[in-house]
This record gives sequence, structure tokens and C-alpha cells, in this order.
Amino acid sequence: MKEITDYQNKKVIVLGLAKSGVHAALLLHKLGALVTVNDIKPLSENPSAQELVEAGIRVIAGSHPLALLDEDFSVMVKNPGIPYTNPMVKRAQELNMPIITEPELAYEVLEGEFIGVTGTNGKTTTTTLINLMLNEGLKVPRSFVAGNIGVPASEVAQTIKADQTMVTELSSFQLLGTTELKPHIAVLTNIYEAHLDYHGNRHNYIEAKMNLVKNQTAADYFVINWDTEEWRELSQRTQAQVVPFSRQGLSHEGSYVQDGLICFKEEQICPAAIIKIPGQHNIENVLAAVAVAKIKGVSNEAIANVLRTFAGVRHRIQFVEEWQGRRFYNDSKATNIEATTVALQSFEQPIVLIAGGLDRGFVFDELVPLIKKDVKAMVVYGETADLMKDAGEKAGLSTIIKVDNLVEATQQAVKLSEPNEIVLLSPAAASWDQFKTFEDRGDLFIKTVEEITGKVEEQAK
Repeated sequence: MKEITDYQNKKVIVLGLAKSGVHAALLLHKLGALVTVNDIKPLSENPSAQELVEAGIRVIAGSHPLALLDEDFSVMVKNPGIPYTNPMVKRAQELNMPIITEPELAYEVLEGEFIGVTGTNGKTTTTTLINLMLNEGLKVPRSFVAGNIGVPASEVAQTIKADQTMVTELSSFQLLGTTELKPHIAVLTNIYEAHLDYHGNRHNYIEAKMNLVKNQTAADYFVINWDTEEWRELSQRTQAQVVPFSRQGLSHEGSYVQDGLICFKEEQICPAAIIKIPGQHNIENVLAAVAVAKIKGVSNEAIANVLRTFAGVRHRIQFVEEWQGRRFYNDSKATNIEATTVALQSFEQPIVLIAGGLDRGFVFDELVPLIKKDVKAMVVYGETADLMKDAGEKAGLSTIIKVDNLVEATQQAVKLSEPNEIVLLSPAAASWDQFKTFEDRGDLFIKTVEEITGKVEEQAK
């Protein structure tokens, strides 16, 4: 870890906890900052805050008192999930207080190389694949994942040595709070319409994503999906060397598929058929990872070994179980229409679709053609149940069942399914109407499937 003095004896406020806030506070404390943590949850219900108090860090819990900001803080480290419309954040802006997010802090102390991965969909799979490829065949890992993948960057950055790499998944929420962050290799998997309730409009969302490349120089690389004109135009907004990847084969300057082979520039890497994870979207994720691996000098054999064995990331079209000819897939990470579109396009067998969740004011008409083509029956629940049902009816689907919760939905989906069919949880909506996280939603789906199929009982014997 770099021994920086920027925060020595400086007053810093950390707004909001969760994992990233806890580790940001601990890192700032280690760097000699005078840290104040402010979290909305009462201290008695907040074990993480209590741990910080025990570590000697000041914690103000239970409310967000605006008067706190009169204490002349040098900087605010904001939890990415807290919107800029929050009164505390707005007040900090009025005071011209710098506002950053935890990955920016992590970058400041990072000794090793920084690889940043962003995009609407595919971030976690691509981040995971890159890390696996960089470590393939090594007895001692030299690459480590961090960020939105579930491991705070400020925790990992402290352990990275100069000859090691941190592969960091970055959300638009996190990137909006970056100023100096500069990846040696930046990856943009794609950009669709998402998180407009947070960003206000698509333009702001894209601007947040493009913070990833704003500080890059000609010595850096920008790996970018080449398959739409919009994304190709975004490639012009960096000083880095642009390395395209294209499932459609629109460029041979980076990674692409040709004649059933994964290629990089004019080099044939391996057959695309060895890729274990389903769906065309995963071809794109693979191509993005391959481009990074080749930039880093990874051998074709190592790349092929990873693709031959990687079975997917939890909650992202994750294969759960096969039972009586039915295959169950957990795609709880599909929190938007685009992600569910990708999931529905990933299978050739008839699908019993489980969908529904938080109502963000969208309709689901974009899914109608795919429902009509690929879906045999739907089970809907949550705040968007009626909206999902409406999309199914527009698709001419005769079997649509509305239930109260995910457990009932899973049970009904099994009853509706037959051998050689897919039972797919792909909600097309966020989980927050009934769950704290999409991980909780996916875990409950897996647990329910295991109970239905008898897997739990079998493991207990």
C-alpha cells in the first residue's frame, strides 16, 4: 500500500456504511485522518458501526444531521447507493466539499496495476473471467478481484503489491464519485438504459460510466464493445489505445469470433464451442476478457483452460439443478429489461419464466416478442406483477399465474414445467420490494429449488 499523507490530520466524513463504507473508514483511520462516520441506521442496530467505534472512529448514527457538515470537513466519502439528491450530499455540494466514492480512495493507495470493468450488463462475469485468466497456471495468484463484485476495493488495494493487479468491477454509482482514478486497462462491456431513477437521464448515466476513461493516457488501453454505433463513438472519448471486441465480427483489431473460433487480431485462440456458460451475451463477456488477457500476455492455452472450465457467476444465468428433465437457472441479477432479454435469448428449450420485483415506473413491452417466441408460461409476483402479466398477455401467452412471493412462484413454475424445459428466474426488476439484495432473492430461489428437488434431503443423508 502506498504510504500517502494526503489525509493526515484531515477531517473526513464517511456517509453511509455497508462494506465499502466500513473499509473506507478503516483505511482513512489508518492514513491518519480524523474520521467521522454518519449512517442512518441506529447504533444499537448497526454492528458495523459499533466495530468502528471500538476501533476509535467517531460514529454519528440514527440520522443524517445537516449541522454535522458545519464542522469543516475536507472531503466526503459517499456510499455509492446514496443519491446526490440526499440532503446531506446536497449540503456538501453547496459547501463545495469534494465528494468521492470508495474506489477513488482505493486507487489513491494502490501500488499495483488497476484494471477497471464497467457496463450495464456483464461486469461481474467479465471481471471474474479476467481474473481467472490472469491467474491461470500460477501457483501464487498475482491478480485479485475487487469493487462492485462484492469485495471492497479499499480493502483489497491495501494488500496489492507493485507487481500485482486489482481487477475492479465499477458501477455507475461508484464512477460518479471518481476524480483521479485511472485504469491501465479500462473495459466497457455495453451500455443500455438503466438506473435512470438515480442518474435522471441516459446522458448522465453514460457520463458516469465514461469517468472510467477520462484520465487515461496513450500508455493505457480501452477495451470496448464494438457492436453498436453508439459504443464505437464512445471510443473516441479517451486518449488510450482502443482495443475493440465484437461478437458480430465488426472489427479484427481486437477480439472477435470467426468461423467458430475466438480470435485476437489475426491470431486464433480456441474454438468458441468450448465456452461453458450459455448465451450470446457471454460470448461478448468472453471476448472482453480475452482482449484484456492478450494485452497482458496470457497464453492461448491458459485462456482456453479457463473457458473450458468456467461455469458462470452466481445469480447470473447460474445453472442450479437438473431434476426430472427440467433445468433450473438463477438469473436474479437481471434487475432490468435488457438483462432478462439476454437471459431469454440464451436458451433454445421452452421457458417457464419467473419475473417481477420493484416497480420503477417501466412497462415491459420490450419483452413481448421474446415472451411470444421463447416462453411457455409465466409466474409473476411483486410490485411489477401486473405489468409483467400485461406483457405476457400482449404476447398471447395463455398461462400466466400471479402469486404473492418468490417461493410460491417457484413452486408454481415447477408444476407448469415439463421435461426438457427451463425454469428461469429472471425478474427484469430490482429486488428491493421484497428483498434487501438480488443476492438474497437468488439465494431463496436456489433454496426453494433444492427443497423441491430433494437435494437438501439427499445432502443430509
